[in-house]
Amino acid sequence: MDFDFSDDQQQLRDAVRKWAAKAYPFERRRSIAQAGGFSHEAYREMAALGLCGIYVPEQAGGLGMGPVEAMVVMEELGSAIVLEPLVQALIAGALLATYAPAGQADPSLSAIACGESIVVLAYQERAARYRLDVCATRADRTATGWALHGAKSMVCVADHAHAFLVPATVDGVLALFLVQRDATGVRTRGYGTIDGGRAGELELDGAPAQLLCTDAAAALAHAVDIGIAATCAEAVGAMDKMMALTIEYMHTRKQFGVPISSFQALRHRVADMKMQLELARSMSYYASLKLNAPAPERRCAMARAKWQLGNSMRFVGQQAIQLHGGVGVTDEYAVAHYFKRLTQMEMSFGDSLHHLGEVSDRLQDNAGVFT
Repeated sequence: MDFDFSDDQQQLRDAVRKWAAKAYPFERRRSIAQAGGFSHEAYREMAALGLCGIYVPEQAGGLGMGPVEAMVVMEELGSAIVLEPLVQALIAGALLATYAPAGQADPSLSAIACGESIVVLAYQERAARYRLDVCATRADRTATGWALHGAKSMVCVADHAHAFLVPATVDGVLALFLVQRDATGVRTRGYGTIDGGRAGELELDGAPAQLLCTDAAAALAHAVDIGIAATCAEAVGAMDKMMALTIEYMHTRKQFGVPISSFQALRHRVADMKMQLELARSMSYYASLKLNAPAPERRCAMARAKWQLGNSMRFVGQQAIQLHGGVGVTDEYAVAHYFKRLTQMEMSFGDSLHHLGEVSDRLQDNAGVFT
């Protein structure tokens, strides 16, 4: 299989890498985290590069690209641990373009592509524990449309978003709705997250909503799978940069008059980190390439990838902190922030134990062994 990137994909990577290096250095990232964890200005800059429209069709003002292009972009954003949640723009663009009625979603898609509208997925509930079939939020039909009652937790940039994609039950069947944040009956409570980003609680008390599709089980699973693939790619970029910072530190830190990079035991630990990084990279490629596969195959691939990425993120992050010593956990040094970001990503869209269970549940009679 050919894993070489095309010229267009390489140019896209270079453009995002240059923007991150010039416009999103670590100092700016720290200032955004201290200011609350989200910058509308930085988000608009990403939109100006076309990144918010990767999954938005060209006729709606987007780039109309695919999973590999999204993976390339997310790797570079992960390398700079960008706080602004581009993954939410990917999810919103794909869901609206795929599942909303033809023509109905075009205004929202155009606004997402140009960065004017931040639409985020609000699906997690306190009792769900990553399960997509657990949903207490309900939708009631009204004289003018639909009204939603319920609450969602850990909603990305909830108090900065302009609209939410909300699953709710209609007569026991999961449906997907679009809810505007400024609508009557919508309340948000924002807070910072461990990695310096921002999330919040969403409460819906008779909030008016626009119905997107009446059978949202497939749409919600697709949305989470897009999030998993994007998170895997972002984690690869973060681990790659974390390893580079660790190796640079080992070349400069001296003990007994020599750089610690000359110690064989420490070199072996770096080699183990590299092996975990490359395992993660291969599974990230696997996840992105399987995004367009049939749903059962896609869901199994995402669980496998997220489980491996969770293990790699934990190993690489912990080893990097250990090899840095005390400086590795200081707020002024970048490695500590990379470790926090990897920890947050390991818990996003299902943690490692959840996906290990998903892999186990999907094993066939041959237990995954080809016969």
